[in-house]
Amino acid sequence: MNRTIPLEQLVDQVMAQLEKRKLLEEIAPPRDGLASSRDDTLNGRPDTKEPVDTEVTGFAGRADDEVVGSHIPQPRWKEGIGELLSSTPSRLGVWRTGTRPLTKEMLKFRCDHAAAVDSIYGEVSPLLLESFGLFQVETHYENTDNYLKRPDRGRVIIPQGVNLIRTKCKMNPQVQVVISDGLSANAIDANLPDVYPSLLDSIASYGLSAGTPFFVRGGRVAVMDHIGELLQPEVLVLLIGERPGLVSSKSMSAYMCYRPRKGTVESERTVISNIHRGGTPPVEAGAHIGTLLKKMLEQQASGVNMEL
Repeated sequence: MNRTIPLEQLVDQVMAQLEKRKLLEEIAPPRDGLASSRDDTLNGRPDTKEPVDTEVTGFAGRADDEVVGSHIPQPRWKEGIGELLSSTPSRLGVWRTGTRPLTKEMLKFRCDHAAAVDSIYGEVSPLLLESFGLFQVETHYENTDNYLKRPDRGRVIIPQGVNLIRTKCKMNPQVQVVISDGLSANAIDANLPDVYPSLLDSIASYGLSAGTPFFVRGGRVAVMDHIGELLQPEVLVLLIGERPGLVSSKSMSAYMCYRPRKGTVESERTVISNIHRGGTPPVEAGAHIGTLLKKMLEQQASGVNMEL
């Protein structure tokens, strides 16, 4: 049976094993009484001022003036680094041991990088799409590698998909909702269960009517224009996975446009980005999207042409 655990929990388990092994080495030192070069690197030599990797050596004592969330010993500007750490999830104050990063920080970095890669090459759960009654079409992307090299191929739906859209979808809807994996399948899996119902509730609360929603595999933002040509909606909203970073691999964006058509420029789109549990809350984002769609219909504009 396959078992999976969160990446952060895996890092903590690895660090616990390293600390346990180091503690045993301290209790039972080598018979010749000589420390290896590796031990010197981990423990720090008495005559060196290089920082020690306390996560591995077990010297976990924190200086009184050390900032929570930072590994910098005795920071010169404690208040400044504290403000930075409280205002951003970026990697600040990670410090080092000798010439290398701290073990735990390096493991966390590699886990976040692996999560980003998995997001790009992953696939949205078919069960999730089925639960919301979303049928699926594809663009000309062909495969992920080609999708990354040829963004233009993710802007046009293949003929079979065009026929499916024309067969299944309501023409000339007031609001057309489309979902696409984009550059992060994880973003759809993580956020759609909260964003989508909230969006539908918001649309209904404003007395708006929605067309037939569907999912686009391998879509780019400008696929909105092709769909706009096919269905002629008044407004269209595309929920799409963002390019993953090392802070979050589950970030989603919502692109909205009033009457998207071939030739639409990017400044004519309205976007809410950074939708995930550590950014714009998914439920809140869904409700706010409905508010923006209402304003677009009232002003018959979107992007820089709309007054917020």
